[in-house]
Parts: sequence; C-alpha cells; structure tokens
Amino acid sequence: MTSVLYDVPGPKAILRNRFLGVATVIVVLLLLGFIGYRFYVSGQFDASRWYVFSFSAVWTQIFGALGRTLAAFALAGILSLALGFVLAIGRLSDHAWVRVPVTVVTEIFRAVPVLVLMMLLYYGLPVVGVKMDPYWAVVLALMAYNGSVLAEVIRAGVESLPRGQREAGYAIGLRKSGVMRLILLPQAIRAMLPVIVAQLVVTLKDTALGFIITYPELLYFAKQLTSQQGRPVLQSAFVIGGIYIIMCLILSGIARWVEIKTRRSPKVQAIHAAGNVAADDESTMTQVIAMQKGAGKFDQGGGPGTI
Repeated sequence: MTSVLYDVPGPKAILRNRFLGVATVIVVLLLLGFIGYRFYVSGQFDASRWYVFSFSAVWTQIFGALGRTLAAFALAGILSLALGFVLAIGRLSDHAWVRVPVTVVTEIFRAVPVLVLMMLLYYGLPVVGVKMDPYWAVVLALMAYNGSVLAEVIRAGVESLPRGQREAGYAIGLRKSGVMRLILLPQAIRAMLPVIVAQLVVTLKDTALGFIITYPELLYFAKQLTSQQGRPVLQSAFVIGGIYIIMCLILSGIARWVEIKTRRSPKVQAIHAAGNVAADDESTMTQVIAMQKGAGKFDQGGGPGTI
C-alpha cells in the first residue's frame, strides 16, 4: 500500500520505528539524568551558588541590562529592515549603475562578521579621530550585517513570484514603483515572513556580542555576576539564557500574530487573489486590483518606468 508521497510502513517498519522512538527517549532521559547528576555532585544546586540572585539590587541591574539589550535590538531591527528594503530594491533595479554598487555593498556587509564590524567601529574609528559610543557601534554593526541579509531575503521573495503578476500590473498602467509597492513586495514579505523573523531573532541574540566592546547589556552583566560570591557561572548562564529564550519566544509570537492579521486583511486577500489570476486573465486581474483602491491609492502613470 502506498500514498502519494511515501510508502506506508508495514508491521515490521512500524515496530522498528516504535523501537527507535523509545530508544531515543531513553537516551535523552539518560543524558539529562547524567547532566543533573553532575550538577548535583559539583554543588551547582547549593544555595550559595544562587545567593546572589536573592538581592533585589541584582535584579534591578539585570532589568537595566535587559533594557539596554532591547534598546539596541529595537533600533538595529528597524534600521536593518529599512536598509534591507533599500538594498533589495537597488539590487532589483534595471540600471546597472545602481544595481552593481548595491550588490557590492551587500556582499561586503554579508561577508564581514558582526563582531569585526563592531570592533572596527569602536576600536578602529578612534585611530582616525572619530570616537563612537558602544551603543552606536553595536547598532550600526547589526544594521549593516542583518540589513544585507534581509536584502537578499526580500530580493529572493520578489523574484520567486510569477512574472505574470508584474506584467499585469504594467498592463493596467502602474509604474514599476507601483507594481513593486502594491503587488510584489506585500506578497514577498508575507511569503518570507518566517525568514525575516528568524533573522530578527539572530539580531536580538547578536546584541550579546556588544559585551566585547564594553556595551553593558545582558551578557556583560552576566560576566560581572560570575565574579560574585560563590562564582555562579552556570547559574548566571541559566538566568540570562532563560531571558534570551523568553524574548525570542515573544518575538516569534508577535510575528505569528502579525502574520495572522495580515492574512485576514482585505488588501492582502485581494493581492493573493490577483496572484491566482494574473497569468491567465488580465481583465480579472484589473478587477481584483481595483478592489484594493479602498485600501490604498495607486501610483498610476503612463508606463512601467524603472527604478
């Protein structure tokens, strides 16, 4: 017996899969048990190891470091998205004098590690007489790297759309900027939203690299905690790591909520309907795009134009 995608497992395969599943669970439980045992033997559960976290002043400083982490991430995330859109549109330009320099800049920013960019901004600029605050070194480095990665994500999303959609947009009198803004970008962003969110999560976690250039974020404060009474190295890692996990889960939840809201948007539904009929029925495409006039204005002109 077979299905469309794979052969349905028989009795022996089912038994083997169950055995492998049970064996995997046992191995994982044994590994977790061994880790817990080593923590117990080395005294990681002793109260003296967690004593530093019983002070309200410590938690006040942790929340202060969390605020600085979020401040760097918020600005870096916004600037990364803005830079990603600019670079993506530049790479999609019909003019070589725009497309080639933008491609070179994008590839350079993608190739240089974030930490190297931070160190160049913080330690390198003073050599030429320019002093930069650690906050701005972190933000600008994250913007340059993640913006270039997001540019490739957005470009790939636009180029993956059927060619008939942009041609239908030109047929009803939209310029290239209108086709990009009203037809292509909304669909590309919606399709690439999981990848965009994943890159924003990377941006959030990369703020931890700021501790190397003395930016007082969460990891910087965790390093300071390890020198306190009892040397709570693992305990600091658990607490700070847990905060990072919670922030990433919140960010993923917000992205999921935005995805659901945009899916229910009448404008997005009209754009999705346009994508289904663009290649086959130009007149229907015109009717569907006309439905969007209630949600936004069109940039109409005499021809497709170029960027």
